[in-house]
This record gives sequence, structure tokens and C-alpha cells, in this order.
Amino acid sequence: MQAVNSPSEQERMYWLALNSVKGVGAVRFRSLLAHFGSAQAAWEAAPAALRASGLPERAVQNLTKLRADVDPHSLWAELDRHGVRLLTWDDPGYPRRLREIDQPPPVLYVRGALAERDEWAVAIVGTRRVTAYGRQVAEETAAFLAHNGVTVVSGLARGIDSIAHAAALKAGGRSLAVLGSGADQVYPPENRKLAADMMENGALLSDYPLGTQPEAVNFPPRNRIIAGLSLAVVVAEAGLKSGALITAQFAADQGREVFAVPGNIYAPQSEGANHLLRQGAQPFTRPEDLLESLNLTLATEHMAARSVLPADAVEASLFALLGAEPVHMDELGLQAGLPIEKVSATLALMELKGLVRQVGGMHYVAVREAQARYLVDEED
Repeated sequence: MQAVNSPSEQERMYWLALNSVKGVGAVRFRSLLAHFGSAQAAWEAAPAALRASGLPERAVQNLTKLRADVDPHSLWAELDRHGVRLLTWDDPGYPRRLREIDQPPPVLYVRGALAERDEWAVAIVGTRRVTAYGRQVAEETAAFLAHNGVTVVSGLARGIDSIAHAAALKAGGRSLAVLGSGADQVYPPENRKLAADMMENGALLSDYPLGTQPEAVNFPPRNRIIAGLSLAVVVAEAGLKSGALITAQFAADQGREVFAVPGNIYAPQSEGANHLLRQGAQPFTRPEDLLESLNLTLATEHMAARSVLPADAVEASLFALLGAEPVHMDELGLQAGLPIEKVSATLALMELKGLVRQVGGMHYVAVREAQARYLVDEED
């Protein structure tokens, strides 16, 4: 059960409540936190104070009505009933690549479990009206990625999405599905078994509150999360008005790579992918090209390196100087008595290993899990 005893957990409960208010998206959420200092303070603020913060009148009304009708504790209990975990911007488990995009969702609802290896993920998306050619491409690409330690991301829709998810799991890999509904609402219903399998080796994710139905308006925004979780998007087959093209556009906007599978010039299912090729997308002709382009051939080595403790005295000395509070690289060099070139090179390797994380402006913190391993090892 997700307890709400500690102040941090108490605050997370109010993140959940605020995220349930219609009209409060990522921008307004961040603005409320900045103005009131906490989600709890924003949730409990008087209507006049909410208006003074810049919140539009409709959102003020929605918040005050929800506050009168719903107890945040009941929302938190609902997560437990459905086996859903809540991740916020402030949580170390929030996906790093998604955090990097412009206006990431404040809250993610997760059924299943995210893993460190999911940082190396590729999205495979496409039409619901899949052809035999599209099926073959999706199956073989997803299986190849899974065999190479790359997580497959898609949207659990009929057609290409479902094929890619299933093929990745069958190959022994991991898969993530981003829903256009609440995490408790699996759609389409025939994918419930697939969704259950995915929760064993991956996760279902959503930024919509529990109970949200799979309405058409919800799907384009969720495509932004699919792209944000991924290093690249592969469009297997898609029509000109396909949601896959929306995902590809989000990927391009986020600086992700876009690959399109060349298709039959007479097939409507290939019009979208062929259009992307004309717009400059990379031609996808074999999965090996994808790995080489993204340097994913090193995914296995990256993951192995993440479990390594400080390898030498230099790494150990820098790691011992770091904690939860960011420290500038120059300050680390002064404290450790090391030249800045040595500090920079060592920190880069330690970041690859998952021992440290750069949090902006050449400031570094120790990764909590690595720090715990190091302390245990030191005690032993």
C-alpha cells in the first residue's frame, strides 16, 4: 500500500488531487507549485488566491468543485485498489528521457514496473488496418529490439501497436504501453490479456486520472508521451491522417530520431510513412541500421555498467563527496584535489555507470540506489 504518513508522501497525495482537476495541465501545475510552494497549499487555497495566482476562472471553479466532492485520501486509496503507482516530477523513478521534454506530465500513473533498462527504448507505431507487410515489419523489428535489450514502446491500439507489444514480450523483452485513458481502463478490451502480460515485463502508463475513458481527444496528447519515453520512433505503416504521424511530429519536436518504413506506393497504409520519408525521416530498411544510428549496440554494456560500484580511488573520492545536494564540477575538483580534466572525464564515466547524475549547469548528485550499494559495500 502507498502510505501517506510522511510529509513527502502527503504532498504526493495532493499532486494526485491537483492532477485530477480539469484545466490544470503541466504549465498551470508548475505555476501553482511556484506560486503556493506546494501542491497541498494550492489544493487548499481560497478561490481568490487561486485567481491571484493566474489560474483561469474555469479551472478555479473545477478545482473548488472537485475539492468539495472528493477527499484526496480517497483518490490515494483508489490507486491501491487498482495496483497503480504514482510517479511525479520529483520522484527519482520518473523516466529521465520523459523529464527532458518540454512540459512533461506532472504525474504518471504506472501499472507494472519501470526499469533502468527502459531508458533505452524505441517506439513502434502505426495503423490499425495493418497489412501482412506491416505485421512482418512490426513483429521482426520488435523481436530484434527485445533480443538486443531495447524496450519497445507503443500505445496498445489495435494493429501495429499490439503486434509490436506482443512480439517484444514473446521474444523475452520488455514493453511499455502509454494509454489514452486512465491506467485502470484497458482499451481495446480484447487487449486485456496482452496488458496483463505487459505488466509482468513492463508497464502500462498514463497521465490521465483513474476512471478516464478512452475518448478520441485523449489519444494525440498521449502520443507525446510515447515519443518522450523513446530514443526514436519507427513508423511501420500509417495513413496520412494517422495518429502515428502525430507521434512522429512530437518525436521530431523533441529531438528524437524518426524512422519510416518505405511502403507500397499504391497502399493507403503506406501513404503516411512515405510522406515522412519525403519530409526527411530516416528510411528504415533493417533493424540493424536503427541500432547503429542510435548507438544502441551498446545498450547491454550500458546496463551492465550501471551495476558497477566505484572502480578506482578517483571514482571513490568523487563519489564520497556527492549526495542529494548538487555540487558543481569545479568544487568537486577543489575538494578532491584533482585537475578539472580528470574530474570531467571521471564524472562522465560515472554517469554512464549510473553512479551520478548531472542536474544542470555542471552540477552533480549521487544516484540514491548506487549510494546505498556503496554504503553497504563499505560496511562489509
